[in-house]
Amino acid sequence: MYSSARTYQNNGGVNQYLMKEILEASPEQLLMKVYDYAIVNAQKKDMAKTNSALQELINALRYDGGEEVKEFSLGLLKLYNFCKEQTRKGNFDVVHEILTELRNSWLQIFKKK
Repeated sequence: MYSSARTYQNNGGVNQYLMKEILEASPEQLLMKVYDYAIVNAQKKDMAKTNSALQELINALRYDGGEEVKEFSLGLLKLYNFCKEQTRKGNFDVVHEILTELRNSWLQIFKKK
C-alpha cells in the first residue's frame, strides 16, 4: 500500500499516460473524450459527473464566426441544458441517447474532413 500511495503522490494523482494523451489530442479528439465521459457516466447514472461533462461541452461552445455558427451553438446549448435538466430528473436514458447521437454525428463530421 505504501508504494502505491507513494506512486500516486509522485504523479500528483494523475495518470501520466492519460495526461500525455490529453495534452497531445486534437480538439476533435478532446471533444470525443468529453462525450465518452458524459455517455459512460449517464450509463452509470452519475448525475454529478454527467453534468460536469455537459458543462464542459457548454464551455466549449463558440459564438463567434458568423450567424450560422452562433445559431448552431445556441441550438447545442439548449440541447445540453435539456440534458442537464434530464439528469437532475433522473432520466439518464434520454441523456444517454441524445449524447450518443450527438457523438456519432460529430464523428461522421470529423471523418469527412
